[in-house]
Amino acid sequence: MQLQQLRYFLAVEETRHFTHAADIVGVSQPTLSKQIHSLESTLGAPLFERVRNAVALTAAGETLLPLARRMVADADAARDAVQEIVGLRRGRVRVGATPSLCSSLVPGVLRRFRAEYPDVELVVNEGSSQDMIAHLLARDLDLALIVHPEQGVDPSLHAAPVLRESLVVASMASEPPLTGKDQIELTDLRNTPMVMFRAGYDLRDVTLEACELAGFTPLFAVEGGEMDAVLAFVEAGLGVALVPSMVLANRPLLRATPLAPPGMRRTIALAHRRRAILPHAAEALRATVLSHIATGELPVGVHPL
Repeated sequence: MQLQQLRYFLAVEETRHFTHAADIVGVSQPTLSKQIHSLESTLGAPLFERVRNAVALTAAGETLLPLARRMVADADAARDAVQEIVGLRRGRVRVGATPSLCSSLVPGVLRRFRAEYPDVELVVNEGSSQDMIAHLLARDLDLALIVHPEQGVDPSLHAAPVLRESLVVASMASEPPLTGKDQIELTDLRNTPMVMFRAGYDLRDVTLEACELAGFTPLFAVEGGEMDAVLAFVEAGLGVALVPSMVLANRPLLRATPLAPPGMRRTIALAHRRRAILPHAAEALRATVLSHIATGELPVGVHPL
């Protein structure tokens, strides 16, 4: 079984057409068909069957598909790792982060990285911490900035805490303060309409749990958004929201009111697969993240660990 045969197999699976697949991989259709037949002979089972004017995977093909994707991905990673040894003049790094971090910490980190390694391709994936963990486990990401769960992460991942940030109450800056004090008790929000994140969003679970521990169920003015939408809804006067302090750094229309002690905090971790050797570009980005945090150029309420 040859790597090139697996690439041909994946091309046919993607296009569901031998001629189109041959065009994609840059060989003639008879050459591609011959290699697919050779692969089938090696494995002892047909991988495709004719369905009208296209082809479909057989049960053997379905079994081979995830393995072939992983083998080709590993081969590409090996090639990229060798290429990156030569001064990081080429390569790609795939990094994930939550929306709050993508709008605050990540831009500064990527600006530093781009200035030092202008020829390295940057691919950013934005989503919840659960999504980022799933992408790391699936080998779709090299690094991810996640909210460190209290129960820890999957043992196949390494998650190093790098930041601790406070959660604050975001409200309209043009309106009077929520209380006459510099801080606010969580129970003061008992009858205050709140803008709530969508189901499955990290901050939604944190907020609901905190309110439950404080003895009340929050009143929703609107729910279902992600970070940008939630902040825009607060700016529109629909309600208040519990958000990380760093996302308000460039939001002059919003006021950040700290929670009274003990407050609410969350830990940000830099995660990657534990047993995987980071590509040189990813290792360089990891170093850039740590260097950026060490400079102290962080919003109020955010502290390095």
